[in-house]
Amino acid sequence: MFNQIRPERFFVLFLPWVFSWLFDALPQTSYLIAWLGSFFIFLITISGWVKPIPNDRSLGEQLMRPLFLTQLIFAGYMCCTTLFYYLDSLGYENFHQFNHLFKPDPKKLLMIAQCQHYYCLGHAAFVSGTLLFMNYPVQKKYQLQNLNLADFLLYVAIITVPVSILFTVVPGLNQFSGQFSTLSFIAGTLALAFAIPMHKTQNIIIAGTLFGFNFYKSVLSGYKEPIILSFLVLAIFLFPFYKRTVVLVFVPLLFLVFAVLPTYNQVFRQNAWSGDLSAEDASKVAFDAALSSSPEAEEGNWKFLVFRLSEVDMFIKYVQSTPKYTDFYGMKMVEQSLQSLIPRVLWPGKPNTEDLVMERAFNAGIAARGMNVSAKPALIADAYLFKGGIGIFLILFLYGAVNQLIALKAESLFGGYVLGTALIYSGLFQIMWRGLSFEFLFNSVFWSYISMLLIAKLLYAIRILKTAG
Repeated sequence: MFNQIRPERFFVLFLPWVFSWLFDALPQTSYLIAWLGSFFIFLITISGWVKPIPNDRSLGEQLMRPLFLTQLIFAGYMCCTTLFYYLDSLGYENFHQFNHLFKPDPKKLLMIAQCQHYYCLGHAAFVSGTLLFMNYPVQKKYQLQNLNLADFLLYVAIITVPVSILFTVVPGLNQFSGQFSTLSFIAGTLALAFAIPMHKTQNIIIAGTLFGFNFYKSVLSGYKEPIILSFLVLAIFLFPFYKRTVVLVFVPLLFLVFAVLPTYNQVFRQNAWSGDLSAEDASKVAFDAALSSSPEAEEGNWKFLVFRLSEVDMFIKYVQSTPKYTDFYGMKMVEQSLQSLIPRVLWPGKPNTEDLVMERAFNAGIAARGMNVSAKPALIADAYLFKGGIGIFLILFLYGAVNQLIALKAESLFGGYVLGTALIYSGLFQIMWRGLSFEFLFNSVFWSYISMLLIAKLLYAIRILKTAG
């Protein structure tokens, strides 16, 4: 595991954080160093400079591994999306300075820079944990029997749909419904990506229908992540087969989605969530608004980029209030996370996890009691609330290590990358792509790990997997 590790190169990961801290007296310079530092971290890790990229598969055939997709989504969302909030604080709107006499608030710029320091530190710690335990090829415990992988993936996608529905009606086990729903989506998308280059018409029709149904549900959900992930995951699965086509088609498509999604989501929620229109009718109204070029649509897009694409505005409030007004939470968060592991079916009186987490938002003054809002801290904010900068380093390092160790275990149990990482890790542990509050992460990851072990035992029992020899 450690034979390819060069400690001095791991130290380089933290240089952007060090330099941004040294320029702390110049907030704008400090912010830009920390923000650009994340792109530097992306470059030296994905290029293999810090630690060589695994050579058991080509680069395009291992993009679902933690170093690539998980880092792209988790660190990209955490660190890079703050730019719009920063520009807004400088008086920009839609990348144009609307008032040249505008004077930025120096205290606000100082807080933005400080939070970006923490983001950069968290990014470096996360990839350090990932790279330290990245050890391929994996020693396999089980391997796949001789069967048609494209057909098997399609069977998984179909079978997990009723399993997901079944868990919704079993009291206290609803969280497993989400696990198997995501697993069905990943399996269906992977089955479609396998069927297209093999020209398996029947599989393409069935898997394509499943993909279309899942995308339709995403459009009517009112949430942005499922829509973006639908295209992103399909593009990554197809990339090894159609590199040029994927780049030419999906990259512009993702930019288009980002262009219309803010207005679509805002208008959809206003009409559907208020009960004024059905989800279908609200979707039509939202599409019309998103495709228009009205000033209201442009303003809505900018507000989305500033306040909802990034969570830095909330993070600033947490940093301002803790530890000045509220002490660090420390082991209290761990205790509550361990409580969350107990299924409600075994503990009917278990405290509501959402309420426990929202206490941190109330204490920070981000939300008032009685308001119908969700302002739960993201993982980086929770790591700060745990124990400041030290908490960020420790928690994010552990987070990267756990991500990587789970992916390794999945490949060991399911015979390699396709079933292990692309299907099981991506399907059951998708929550780790974004990261949530401690309690939700502990609960979801623990029970997803149990599900992974049970699925492996089941596939071995029905002779789809066999002992590796």
